Amino acid sequence: MSEVASLPVAVITGAAGGIGKGCADQLAADGYAVVIADLRDDAARATAETFVAQGRPALALPVDITDPDACAAMIARTVEAFGRVDVLVNSAGISRPEPSLDVSPENWRRMIEVQLNGVFFASQAAGRQMVKQGWGGCIVNISSINAEAAFPMRTAYACAKAGVNMMTKTLAIEWAQYGIRVNAVGPCHTETDMTFENIRRGVVSVEALKRRIPLGRLATVADVANAVSFLCSPKAAFITGHALYVDGGYLAFGYW
Repeated sequence: MSEVASLPVAVITGAAGGIGKGCADQLAADGYAVVIADLRDDAARATAETFVAQGRPALALPVDITDPDACAAMIARTVEAFGRVDVLVNSAGISRPEPSLDVSPENWRRMIEVQLNGVFFASQAAGRQMVKQGWGGCIVNISSINAEAAFPMRTAYACAKAGVNMMTKTLAIEWAQYGIRVNAVGPCHTETDMTFENIRRGVVSVEALKRRIPLGRLATVADVANAVSFLCSPKAAFITGHALYVDGGYLAFGYW
């Protein structure tokens, strides 16, 4: 128990699958006790149980990041279990490609609530705890190339991700006085269930995406998790307010 209490602690939202799970896996390998926070309670528990069976400290917590009280409870329960919060990775998200003329008010609000509001509520809760602890911390927001490059049928998603990038910069300069670094990682299309579902629906094609990415492939979850790991490490101690794009050269190549 004392060994666990001495470990740094990372809270990862959306960690039951996809990029979030990959980040949790990498941070656990980096020596963190990890909190698998996800709306999908059963999936979060299964992921945490896998980590624990491997000898890696982990805790599953159900959370709806659109609820500020739920985010506060997530951090409180983390502190109760592990005594501290050192890292927050905001990875929870949804994807709903839809023609802008057809987007309902409900779908618009839901996208903004999850992709933008939820990032702020989780960051605020973690930031308050980090300030209270007094030794700083690190927040990494999972953004997207859509914060910079426009795609059809992504209006709400792109607006939210652009907002996340500006939130990242604003919190970085506001919380620097507390030793809290805030950065973002912006992947291109990544090999996740969410991406493959959009491919299955015909929203995008693998061949078109590969042609568009100079390095000729989709990002892997590990590519993204490695960038998050770097930003959470002492090697990134003087990096804050930065959006690191893990895109195989996509943005350098230009837009559609």
